[in-house]
Amino acid sequence: MKLAIFVLSNPGAGEEGLGRLFNALALAAEAQRAGDDVHVVFAGAGTRWPAELTRLDHPAHALYSDVRPAVQGASCGCAAVFGATESVEACGVPSLGDNPLPGTPGVASIRRYVAGGWHTLVF
Repeated sequence: MKLAIFVLSNPGAGEEGLGRLFNALALAAEAQRAGDDVHVVFAGAGTRWPAELTRLDHPAHALYSDVRPAVQGASCGCAAVFGATESVEACGVPSLGDNPLPGTPGVASIRRYVAGGWHTLVF
């Protein structure tokens, strides 16, 4: 199976945001164990997550470390809008801008996954 997981939840949204992130990463871990082709992409306010998840004391740090090979990147335009460009770069997460949008450096394309037959989920 080909599985694309987009994380849009906001780390500032408390338990709701953490719950969405945790379930997205749990699914990615399960898919990896099953041998699926899995891609995790941070978009929207979710571009703030990599900086949080690299903290050793974060409750989802170990899970993030486990699925880190599946992380394809963070939406470049979203990171710019949500003030996460520097933190995304500092965490070593690639910037994705394959969907050119006027007034932005481009955003991560969800359509390319859907058009490619990927099961695409948004958390």
